This record gives sequence, C-alpha cells and structure tokens, in this order.
Amino acid sequence: MNLVQRAVGAVVGSAVGDALGAPFEFGPAGAFSSRFPVPGAGGEMVGGGGWDAGEATDDTQMAVHVAESLLERGGLDLPDIFARFQRWAADQPKDIGLQTEDVLTRGLPWNQAATAHYRSSHRAAGNGALMRATPSAVYFARAGRQATMDAARHIAALTHGDPAAWEGTAIFHDLIRVALYGADPLDDLSQILAAVHPDHRQRYAAILDPSWHPDQATEFNGAIWPCLGSAVWALRTTRSYEDAIRAAIDLGGDTDTVAAVTGGLAGAVYGPAAVPTDWTEPLHVPLPGSGGRTLRLPHLIDLARDLVEHPNSD
Repeated sequence: MNLVQRAVGAVVGSAVGDALGAPFEFGPAGAFSSRFPVPGAGGEMVGGGGWDAGEATDDTQMAVHVAESLLERGGLDLPDIFARFQRWAADQPKDIGLQTEDVLTRGLPWNQAATAHYRSSHRAAGNGALMRATPSAVYFARAGRQATMDAARHIAALTHGDPAAWEGTAIFHDLIRVALYGADPLDDLSQILAAVHPDHRQRYAAILDPSWHPDQATEFNGAIWPCLGSAVWALRTTRSYEDAIRAAIDLGGDTDTVAAVTGGLAGAVYGPAAVPTDWTEPLHVPLPGSGGRTLRLPHLIDLARDLVEHPNSD
C-alpha cells in the first residue's frame, strides 16, 4: 500500500467506525457482538438510537470541517476552523458535545473561548478534539513528528482548554503519521511519548502500555485518556480492521468516538480494502454548516487523497 491508500483507509475507516458505533453509544459492554455474533456476516450497519443506517455523527462532521479548512486555506488557519465549527454548531447538528457546544456558543473569539470554559469548569479533557483528528493527522504527516504534533495541539485547543486533551490528540496524530508510512505505530510509542509534554507523559505512558486494559480506566471513555488507550488496545489485541472496530464498540460507553479513533488507526494500518463494503456503501456524512451538503464514500476518498497531495505536503 502507498501513502494515499493508507490515508483513504484512515479517513474512511474513522467515519465508518463512527457510524457503526453511534447506535450503541452509552450502551453496555458487549452489545455489538451480542446483536451481531458472527464476524463478517454483514448487516451490522443498521442504524438506531436516532441515527440512520450509515449516518456519521458530529465526530466525522467536525473532522470534515477541519479537513476542508486545511485544504481551502492552504494550511492551518485556526480562526477559520473555529468559524466553521461555530457555523456547524449554529446549524442544529443532531449531536454535539456539551463542552464543545459551550465553547462554540460563548460568543468569545477563537483564541479565548476554550480557555474561558476551562477556567470556569476545570473540566476540559474530553475526547471531543480526538474524535475529529484523523484528517489533520493525514494532512500534516509529511511534515514530520514535531509539526504533526504541534498542529494537533493547536487544533485541539480551539475547543479544549485542558493541555491533557492537546497531548492526547498529538499522540494520535503521530500514531497516524507512523502508520501512513507503513510502520507499526505501536512500535514507535516510546519515541512518540518522548515528544509529549513532561506533565502528561506518565499518564499517557500508563494507558498506552501493552499491559493496560480498558477495564483499568479510572474515567468514563468520554475522557481522552481511556478513549485513546481503548483505541490503541483494540488495535493491539486484534488482527484486522473489522475485529478492531468490533472490539472498540464492544467496550460500550462512548462507542462512536472510541470506534472513530480506532477506525482511523486501523484504517491506516490495514488500508481501505480491509473495510467491509457492507459498512462503506451506506456511509454518509450530513454536514451542518455547509449549506445542506451530505458527503458519501466517493467524497471521503477524494478528501483523503487531497489531504495527502496538497501543494504544501512536501
């Protein structure tokens, strides 16, 4: 596989994980396998819980807005990304995280809103910056580890004022970067962790250790630590895209986001051919804040290619 193919796998894989996990959000562990006990049998993309079959959630919607900003602005334009997020939030998306909604509707400038939220709530380490990170990880991959992780921190900080969220998103960006070039991202964890801010390195090292299991999480997986740790665990303990997604959703809780993060990683590792066609055919991304557009598989494939082949990629 080449870089473009792995990028398509990452972008499509994340969206598929999101849509497949959405109907099981906040449900019990094991619900997916209980309903669909035979892997590979098909028919799993059925929707439910307010979601149509194949419908992606706010995770992928925000990811697409990030991607389109990067491409249309020719690089990282933080005020533009924030403005797109605001238009999206104002256009009545079916779902929006409580923290993200508070930040985007405060009426404060792009470089003040998340900080104000963090100061008032002291709780801003949700997984809402991680869920949308796959396209930006693809876009910055050619720039190397430092640039990729720094971009992740800046984009995360638009809605999440806790530096823990920045560092977790940065780790994910670099895991994707490593996978896009055909290496095993799990083999590179020690080098990635060395680039994490010292204040947060130990906690991330703990949840990324091979001995860690999601049952050991000290927070709900809507927080960034167990969300990222669960995605890495799902990748580490399985041998295919489909099995990784199944493992992620079977953890229960914030299933759409854990599966979206897992899907980005597994899609980059295994490529687009590993994503079942039964899962990609009904996939669609309603895009509030964009004039009523809905993106489907061909749009996401083109988006992924553009993220790799943009003029600033070398």
